[in-house]
Amino acid sequence: MTATATLAGPRGPLTHRRVVNLALPIVLSNATVPILGAVDTGVVGQLGLAAPIGAVGIGAVVLSALYWVFGFLRMGTTGLTANAAGEGNEAEVAALLTRAMIIGLGAGVAIICLQYPLFWAAFRLSPASEEVEGLARSYMQIRIFSAPAAIGIYGLTGWLIAQERTRGVLVLQVGMNLVNIGLDLLFVLGLDWGVEGVALATFIAEWSGLALGFWLCRAAFRVPAWRDWARVFDRVRLMRMALVNRDILLRSLMLQAVFILFMFKGAAFGDVQLAANQVLIQFMEITAFALDGFAFAAEALVGQAMGRRDRPGLRRAVVLSSIWGGAISLAMALAFALAGGLLIDLLTTSETVREAARVYLPWMVATPIFGITAWMLDGVFIGATRARDMRNMMAVSLVIYLAALWVLVPLIGNHGLWAAMLISFVARGVTLALRYPALEAEAARAV
Repeated sequence: MTATATLAGPRGPLTHRRVVNLALPIVLSNATVPILGAVDTGVVGQLGLAAPIGAVGIGAVVLSALYWVFGFLRMGTTGLTANAAGEGNEAEVAALLTRAMIIGLGAGVAIICLQYPLFWAAFRLSPASEEVEGLARSYMQIRIFSAPAAIGIYGLTGWLIAQERTRGVLVLQVGMNLVNIGLDLLFVLGLDWGVEGVALATFIAEWSGLALGFWLCRAAFRVPAWRDWARVFDRVRLMRMALVNRDILLRSLMLQAVFILFMFKGAAFGDVQLAANQVLIQFMEITAFALDGFAFAAEALVGQAMGRRDRPGLRRAVVLSSIWGGAISLAMALAFALAGGLLIDLLTTSETVREAARVYLPWMVATPIFGITAWMLDGVFIGATRARDMRNMMAVSLVIYLAALWVLVPLIGNHGLWAAMLISFVARGVTLALRYPALEAEAARAV
């Protein structure tokens, strides 16, 4: 296959099968994510001490939060690359991979340089015992040196999704996890390296993942433009990428604020209610994992249609991906209605928490139905690189959420908290839907 055929140009008719082929590997990839955390915890748990388990948990959360800040790189790279592929501009497709890698690797180096103040701030926000903090620092001081790889993988993943190579994303995720799990077993159970062994296993896995990602993206390196520095550092293209990534970051921070406020408000209802809410949040995570595949499919297909200025193709991409996303949402709602109690029992052994969670289970049944529009339109707008609309509509939705909290929580307590969350989903979906006609108008405009 030539580089041209691989990086840009026609990719065949847009069918249900194409959408499913794009989405399914992402769904499977997401399913592997909890496995790694469980293995890390399980391996350290074999040491028979509480402190190492807490140290790995805290260290992983702190580093994940730091890396999450750069999650915009995945989304921004997908939209911009899909646009360039739709235009048939293989030189720009290749150059975008280089730009994404420069940003990802540079961000990772910056985190390494700033590790001491970052770790200090993290432990002030989340204090732990002296033993746990010491072990967590040992863990993080090893893992931090794979920050360039971890963040760079965001860019590689976004680039592969834009190329409709989601099987490559699955291979990348599974490959990293297998390396990590294998080395966990060797370093911790075989060599008795403890917390440092878990950290070293992840360090090697992330750098191995970056190497595998480069191999999966090797078609880009057959196009000379990947190292055409005048193009890579073109001021106009860099500015566009910066603006898209900035707006996605701001939107993501506001979305995170919704969940943080939810947890803070929930804490006011007591430990049992807080724990029950945390259990139910896992239902939302499961729904998001299941829908990600079809939202990612929308990103790639919509981005390509916008690049071609193909209004019918844009509409068909939105309709087909949304049909599948809607079907998955209904299936999730039905599953939660029928088996939600069983899932609650699997997530906690506390009878009081189980009882409290069951009271609010109907909100979880409603969440996939009320959230589907927001989740799918996020994918549509990311693919269209309309990050400013996403930022602005998220700001409107945040204000609506705050108003709902202010009115409903005093009236109906924790039910009001869940109602406000669903209202924020509906607000995000409705406000983005109001901006959708502008996408079709732009797609119909001549280049």
